[in-house]
Amino acid sequence: MWLWSLIGVVVLTLVYWEIWICEGAHLGRHFVVWLYDLLAGRFESIKQFDPEWERHALGEPLASAIGHLGRARVLDVGAGSGRMARALPPVLLGRLRLVAAEPSARMVALGRRLAPLPYPWLRAWSDALPFPAGTFDVVTTLEVLEFTPSPQRALREILRVLRPGGLLLVTNRVGPQASWILGRTVRRSRLVPYLASFGLTDVHVTPWQVEYDLAWATKS
Repeated sequence: MWLWSLIGVVVLTLVYWEIWICEGAHLGRHFVVWLYDLLAGRFESIKQFDPEWERHALGEPLASAIGHLGRARVLDVGAGSGRMARALPPVLLGRLRLVAAEPSARMVALGRRLAPLPYPWLRAWSDALPFPAGTFDVVTTLEVLEFTPSPQRALREILRVLRPGGLLLVTNRVGPQASWILGRTVRRSRLVPYLASFGLTDVHVTPWQVEYDLAWATKS
């Protein structure tokens, strides 16, 4: 009897680890998307975004960084419910060309509904973006890479569509559970040289929520 109880505990632990912590990352990207489709209706309550904090920590610094570009071309990869757009000051949203790429159909529908202004949404994988090389001045990808089949391949594809001299914003999971997402995260102490190995310069890393750091970098 104790053996079956032990097996049950192990199975439940594995399910919790893979579904709740890893968001199905080791079960394939179609499973990850299915999970987001399933939870889209509860996504906002699960994430509990703080709009004021998001605007202060993300939107305003980005607005300052790209304000001189005029009609900047911005791509948000793994856009979720449109968090990036909602963090940007409304005055900036009217001056840039923002595109949101998200593979979950229900998350796309949610993002379109919550977006402060209409802008293009498309379903696309982070490692197969349907844009020519160098299309965008800025690419952002928040809390995405560790849930892709290959963060390295996704990052190379993201950088392909970023123009030389363009700005990348990317998160790296660093909380206590980061190492549980096997093979998908980078140690905090290794993040700067890791990004430099992809040809990124001027890498600046800041704390980002409890579980993440946020890196700002320039494509050389």
